[in-house]
Amino acid sequence: MTVTKQEFRDAMSRLGAAVNIVTTDGPAGLGGMTVSAVCSVTDDPPTLLVCLNRGSPQNRLFKDNGVLCVNCLAPGQEELSGRFAGRSAEADMPERFSHASWGLLSTGAPALDGCTVSFDCRIAEVVERGTHSVLFCEVEAVRQGAASRGLIWFSRDYHRVGAE
Repeated sequence: MTVTKQEFRDAMSRLGAAVNIVTTDGPAGLGGMTVSAVCSVTDDPPTLLVCLNRGSPQNRLFKDNGVLCVNCLAPGQEELSGRFAGRSAEADMPERFSHASWGLLSTGAPALDGCTVSFDCRIAEVVERGTHSVLFCEVEAVRQGAASRGLIWFSRDYHRVGAE
């Protein structure tokens, strides 16, 4: 039996995932997008896996800059997530970034103020698989936020998780 694209997508909607805005900046320019396909690979060296849609115009920007910051969103940042997912009218990157406060850690990729945690990374390896680029990203800096609750995407909607 073959699993259809729609069956797979419907099943994946039941796999809760943290909501992240992944950012980059460097010689290729400023970029950012909402990404839920992020996970830990190893703690030695600290490495994350980040999947970016190959059809996104920003895919090349991330690879050309060679750096990114994974910003895990907190409750109250749903609107910002929508802006970086392209659901708002602003296609201009500076406009998207103007809706929040940002800092820098190690690589120069923007780190979101007020999120639960930011992982500042250098892209160590890229694997192309199907519709996505799989980026293996070595973590150079971490900034933990004060937010005690996180934001996940489950069943095609936002949900708050964690202690009050």
